[in-house]
Amino acid sequence: MKDYIREQKRGGQEMFVPLSHRPGHAQADFGEARAIIAGVEQKVFFFALDLPHSDGSYIRAYHRANTEAWLDGHVHAFAFFGAVPLSIVYDNDRCLVAKIMLDGTRNRTDRFSAMLSHYVIQDRYGRPGKGNDKGKVEGLVGFSRRNFMVPIPRFDSLEAFNDYLEDMCRRRQSDVLRGHRESIAQRLVRDLGAMSTLPAAPFEACDQRSGRVTSTSVVRYKSNDYSVPVRYGHQDVWIKGFVDKVVIGHKTDVIAVHTRSYASADIIFDPLHYLPLIERKINALDQAAPLQGWELPKAFMALQRISERRSGAAGKREYVQVLRLLERFDMEIVHAAIKDALMRRAISFDAIRHLVLCRVERRPARLDMSIYPFLPRTNIQTTRAAHYAGLLSGANS
Repeated sequence: MKDYIREQKRGGQEMFVPLSHRPGHAQADFGEARAIIAGVEQKVFFFALDLPHSDGSYIRAYHRANTEAWLDGHVHAFAFFGAVPLSIVYDNDRCLVAKIMLDGTRNRTDRFSAMLSHYVIQDRYGRPGKGNDKGKVEGLVGFSRRNFMVPIPRFDSLEAFNDYLEDMCRRRQSDVLRGHRESIAQRLVRDLGAMSTLPAAPFEACDQRSGRVTSTSVVRYKSNDYSVPVRYGHQDVWIKGFVDKVVIGHKTDVIAVHTRSYASADIIFDPLHYLPLIERKINALDQAAPLQGWELPKAFMALQRISERRSGAAGKREYVQVLRLLERFDMEIVHAAIKDALMRRAISFDAIRHLVLCRVERRPARLDMSIYPFLPRTNIQTTRAAHYAGLLSGANS
């Protein structure tokens, strides 16, 4: 019985045909690993592109293995090699294949199809569940994880991690692999000679969607909300999701650009988007969520405190008007103008705007309070011990 079972097991094991790979073709896949990025240990997904003829390789890490990461991986890989493969073998990832038809043909996703057309690449696919159909890139995924990511890599940013991975791919080209007499770099010459030239412009590696601005002036993309200027409230917009940023536009105009968030149910505000609305609804200034956590220089806080004490709600509105100068001018220029106004004791929007324009136009600031009587002047006194003594004497009387 044991002999029979042993023979049955041997006979049931699959056999494979050794393959020969022509120059100019590639295989692509995604793998997973652990990395410490900016002090946080997390799972990273890495794009892998392998040239089977030469074993030339390219690896790039991402926060997610999504559509934009697939597209971005191709763009960087082609730039790395300086050429485009004639064909690429893929698995049936849902970011690439929308549906497998009964006759075996694949209906590609729109953005993936656009990328293939841009670079004129023939796409080929392995059988579902058959990783050996693209065994070279499967082997590259394992090799990269064992050799490039052990021990757990630690980097300050994902960009620094990717610089390291690119360097490791270049160093590997000097290796002579088992069964070959030439190095990867020597065989890569034949691969590159058979590949296509790069197009004049790279493909825009992003996911594209449409959306609608809510009453709180945010647009939802991939479970997160991103702000836009309040004047676009309740308008239809288009969204481009890149691996590192989210770009939102209305008709032909780009109206907002945010750093991409990979959290869940996150809200990403740009405080400048809400200042026109806060100027009209000034009582919302202290509790406005978009302004919470906005790190401004100390001079801004001093200006706000003095303006509010002097003029109440009108002072708040004037402070918001000063903040709105940041819509057109750099923070450094506005900050310097505020410090200058505080030193001159000319605490008003008109005075600060005048000082900003003088800096922009590179002309001397002639802010003489006797010449400009309409500019309110604030006298800021130094606290003295005699003032406290006066208060105490008054209390006793």
